[in-house]
Amino acid sequence: MAFMEKPPAGKVLLDDTVPLTAAIEASQSLQSHTEYIIRVQRGISVENSWQIVRRYSDFDLLNNSLQIAGLSLPLPPKKLIGNMDREFIAERQKGLQNYLNVITTNHILSNCELVKKFLDPNNYSANYTEIALQQVSMFFRSEPKWEVVEPLKDIGWRIRKKYFLMKIKNQPKERLVLSWADLGPDKYLSDKDFQCLIKLLPSCLHPYIYRVTFATANESSALLIRTFNEKGTLKDLIYKAKPKDPFLKKYCNPKKIQGLELQQIKTYGRQILEVLKFLHDKGFPYGHLHASNVMLDGDTCRLLDLENSLLGLPSFYRSYCSQFRKINTLESVDVHCFGHLLYEMTYGRPPDSVPVDSFPPAPSMAVVAVLESTLSCEACKNGMPTVSRLLQMPLFSDVLLTTSEKPQFKIPTKLKEALRIAKECIEKRLIEEQKQIHQHRRLTRAQSHHGSEEERKKRKILARKKSKRSAIENSEEHSAKYSNSNNSAGSGASSPLTSPSSPTPPSTSVEHAPF
Repeated sequence: MAFMEKPPAGKVLLDDTVPLTAAIEASQSLQSHTEYIIRVQRGISVENSWQIVRRYSDFDLLNNSLQIAGLSLPLPPKKLIGNMDREFIAERQKGLQNYLNVITTNHILSNCELVKKFLDPNNYSANYTEIALQQVSMFFRSEPKWEVVEPLKDIGWRIRKKYFLMKIKNQPKERLVLSWADLGPDKYLSDKDFQCLIKLLPSCLHPYIYRVTFATANESSALLIRTFNEKGTLKDLIYKAKPKDPFLKKYCNPKKIQGLELQQIKTYGRQILEVLKFLHDKGFPYGHLHASNVMLDGDTCRLLDLENSLLGLPSFYRSYCSQFRKINTLESVDVHCFGHLLYEMTYGRPPDSVPVDSFPPAPSMAVVAVLESTLSCEACKNGMPTVSRLLQMPLFSDVLLTTSEKPQFKIPTKLKEALRIAKECIEKRLIEEQKQIHQHRRLTRAQSHHGSEEERKKRKILARKKSKRSAIENSEEHSAKYSNSNNSAGSGASSPLTSPSSPTPPSTSVEHAPF
């Protein structure tokens, strides 16, 4: 099938979930405006940083684009008179730095294409919607029965995954959704195994997996078609959102925050855990659980985007998982992500930060028990429970599932082995990243401790003590030499010339190490 060209040799596959930080290093005034020199860094490595130059008008343009999120962002106001004064520029620089801090620490904003392009134009200059449309058009040359109705712009959070509303020409009333995605940094399958596994996905039948109608792939990307669900995902239900709206508009600042009913939490949670157990037992790596990847079909949850792990795409919650060294397998990633999902179902919004120190009142203490086992400080430090353990907890153990559909997903032995190796490689990269972050934290803490005011005072006191001790020892040594010299001068005449000189006794003074 003539579909999608192979990526150029040596193409760098960026992990778009690695956080970007930005610090304004300086400002320079030109004839009619001021430019701000910003140091942007990807992740924890100082070597992986670059400079960009931005005017206030660039910030203003970005802020206008981000208004769709419905957030009140702290961009300093415009000023027409006196905007070249030195004091004003210094104050504005502080305000712009605060603005950068807010957008780079917001989980949704920091991952959106608008912010990435502002901070890293070299890596995010492409028009990804146009690229996807070109690739999809190439596919339709050999598959003329499908037709694009319209692009579904920005309905997902991924920069390199695009969606299109579709129809079949001889069935014009039926609506489908096509997703196209580029490869990610965790793609470890061979091209052949990758394409075979993608084409296997339509054969996967499970009551809690959303059915794939058609799937194909080449060496650089994959294309899948599913039935379009007008009601949307579990996240759409929680946030009272319209499925076709952009991701930022739907989920960044919900108008009404309200969790689900207890019975819904129990039923949906049990269904999701059942399908996770099924995939884990099959040796199929998932790692992409979040509320937008759970389709609602009546009172039934169905998991989406099984292809993500095959494509090597990083998880929506990867930046959380990389902070905790005990979340080091895809199974434990799924369990931790389930904790995020359960929190959202319970409280109608994601947690402010993870780990969670204390949980707000919940419909049942059984809910809190599961949240504590997946999101608390102790859980993140000591490790996640298994899916089987969660299924045995009181919140889910008494839920009766009435489905009669028998799960089917036959994976040839050779492909199972390929999946196992790819899974290990994905986990190895995660573990290496966790190790680097851990070492960076230790170094930062040590430097912070060493540079603290209290430590500086201690070092000054020690230095004074050592200096005083050295002065005393030098004085004692000088006195001893003076005394020995006088003794020698006074007794030299009475000493017989033939008597051997007495050996000098070893020094008994000890220099004490500083406390």
